[in-house]
Amino acid sequence: MRVAVASDHGGFELKEKIKLHLIECGYDVVDVGTDTRDSVSYVKYGHSACEKISEGSCDRAILVCGTGIGMSIVANKHRGIRAALCTNVFMAEMARHHNDANVLALGARILAAPYAIKLVDVFLSESFDGGRHKDRVSQINEMEEVIL
Repeated sequence: MRVAVASDHGGFELKEKIKLHLIECGYDVVDVGTDTRDSVSYVKYGHSACEKISEGSCDRAILVCGTGIGMSIVANKHRGIRAALCTNVFMAEMARHHNDANVLALGARILAAPYAIKLVDVFLSESFDGGRHKDRVSQINEMEEVIL
């Protein structure tokens, strides 16, 4: 699986830890930035990661900012992106099982690194349940065609 990772300055350190973990686990990682602790806009980097999914060069993305809120908002502005801001394991599981989320947003100022990495592992290992949830995801996709 190919995974894009992105952060702003507030999420930089956590993104770097997640990136190393993913590489150690054998994932193909595409880091779209930032590569600095200097103040930058999360909008640019969240957008770049979502473009990787939209163009088909990445399967999923992990986005990190201070709270995860900004990154999740940016991500969900993209057609075909279903970003989930998760703060616990159950949310990460349900994001995959019920929503077929393809982007995980995390808050570096909210989560300790070991727990954030656990959420990443859950998010990347769980599958979509389909069934009635597939119908709902299809409804979201149809809505995107009208709105976006």
